[in-house]
Amino acid sequence: MSVIRRLNETTVNRIAAGEVIERPSSVVKELVENAIDAGARRIDIDVNGGGRESIVVADDGAGMDAEDLSLSVERHATSKLPDDDLTDIETLGFRGEALPSIGAVSRMRIVSRRHDEPTGFIITVEGGRVGAPAPAARNPGTTVDVRDLFFATPARLKFLKSERAENAAVADVVKRLAMVRHDIAMTLTFNARKSLVARSEPGDGMERRLARLATVLGNDFRQNAVPVDSERDGIRMTGFAGLPTFNRANTQGQFLFVNGRPVRDRLLLGAVKGAYQGVLAPQRYPVVALFIDLPAAAVDVNVHPAKAEVRLRDNRQVRGLVVSAIHRAIEQHGRRTSTTVSRDALEAMRPGDSPFPGRLFDHAQATLTPQAAWRGPSGGSFPGSGSRQEGDSASGTHPPPAVAPVPEGIEPGPLGLARAQFHDTYVIAQTGDGIVIVDQHAAHERLVLERMKAEMAQEGVTRQVLLLPEVVELDEAAASRLAERCDELKQMGLVLEQFGPGAVVVREVPVILGDVDIAGLVRDLADELAESDQAMALSAQIEHVCSTMACHGSVRAGRKLREAEMNALLRDMESTPNSGQCNHGRPTFIEFKLADIERLFGRR
Repeated sequence: MSVIRRLNETTVNRIAAGEVIERPSSVVKELVENAIDAGARRIDIDVNGGGRESIVVADDGAGMDAEDLSLSVERHATSKLPDDDLTDIETLGFRGEALPSIGAVSRMRIVSRRHDEPTGFIITVEGGRVGAPAPAARNPGTTVDVRDLFFATPARLKFLKSERAENAAVADVVKRLAMVRHDIAMTLTFNARKSLVARSEPGDGMERRLARLATVLGNDFRQNAVPVDSERDGIRMTGFAGLPTFNRANTQGQFLFVNGRPVRDRLLLGAVKGAYQGVLAPQRYPVVALFIDLPAAAVDVNVHPAKAEVRLRDNRQVRGLVVSAIHRAIEQHGRRTSTTVSRDALEAMRPGDSPFPGRLFDHAQATLTPQAAWRGPSGGSFPGSGSRQEGDSASGTHPPPAVAPVPEGIEPGPLGLARAQFHDTYVIAQTGDGIVIVDQHAAHERLVLERMKAEMAQEGVTRQVLLLPEVVELDEAAASRLAERCDELKQMGLVLEQFGPGAVVVREVPVILGDVDIAGLVRDLADELAESDQAMALSAQIEHVCSTMACHGSVRAGRKLREAEMNALLRDMESTPNSGQCNHGRPTFIEFKLADIERLFGRR
């Protein structure tokens, strides 16, 4: 007697359902994708009890007649592969598994009507048992009503999370699909409460897409995202990338789409991370919504039953496009800092937070000093080395004048004119409609880094020979690491060589670093190389090392600046890429509009 037997159809369907329907959000995803494929212009999703009790998805799409309704709940029956060609898939669904899988583990009812039919039809599926179609009243379109999810497989219920967590998963699925099709109106309701109302935004323009993204992600995204539009070798990427200072603590704010399909792909996530290298704070993640379109033959979507993964034919080409397009967009708009930085600062200054009732601020130390001369990254006048110049040791504080005159012949830029420096660390500038507060060290750190990168791209960083070479003691492993990378460090303007088993001797340093603490710089570089050698590509390592060198060569907090120096810093920031954030991803300046300040004082 044979020990191998065929499983019955009900068991087979429930096994298949386990691959496709993992949780309530899987049901919503499959049903909404079906509605999109059916040409719907409006989709309404109603979820109760975290999806355990009921999930109802209604659309105004093409609809089905009685025959199609019966076929729709059979396994591997689909309208989306007319030529059975798996290499040319242009729809979200194609496997013909969703409806039969849902019906195998729930009580499902489908009501549908074609636009050219006078009446609709209804069909029921309960635990895999299919009823006969019957006439039913409905407007053109389809409604799928799923009740008692997983009643036929109660073991699966034990693995569901709380109602709140399941609702969050459903919301994430709907939001991602809503981002793809801004021309389709969508509503999402949980337990009779509206969670998302997205009106139709017809048209193909970037503004239409941004309007939908703002509906889904909030107005902060609209204010702090820059457009991305790039094409290479038949692959196009559009969308929006958040400013580096507009970020999150995890990757939940990263939305990636391939040919209109929401995907979670490690390659693409890694490309996004690489694009923000050097401008994002550690352990922070950018907010992006990126849409990649490429020929159907260049991508395999038939990787997993849930269709959340794709396989790209040319990974390197797509990754290169993602990195270069985002990098270019950030560089073009990197002189901005996110509006959320200013908002958070204003919230921290509300009168209720002051330890002294009726007082918003203490008197801060502020100085305005005479002019000086210095050659900054753009040839302006600003101290680049941290070395003291005549008059720097002046002591005492001087309150700024009530109205500081605008220096003759100087035109204020977007960052305004310097009015004061306080705590020898922050520069206050007056703009046409507010004020700007600049962190002088963070800002100059970015200026030095960008100048080093520009010099490296041309003829190499200008070096200065030390009259007395400096020997730096290190542990043997650190000294070896530096010696192995001496050729690359030389390209960055730092000339050193190993000096015995546990030391290096430094002979030349980049001119832009000025009077730098050489020993501190070398030790920090050794530590950085220990962390980055295995984790980063060479280009990323080079930028990381440059960033460390720039940090050591920047004007420090606690350095008194003259008025001309402060204005030179502002002008250089306005003309330098990525100046809205320092090399570590922190904001370099905060802008307060006059209207916001007036509200703080109750004038508005």
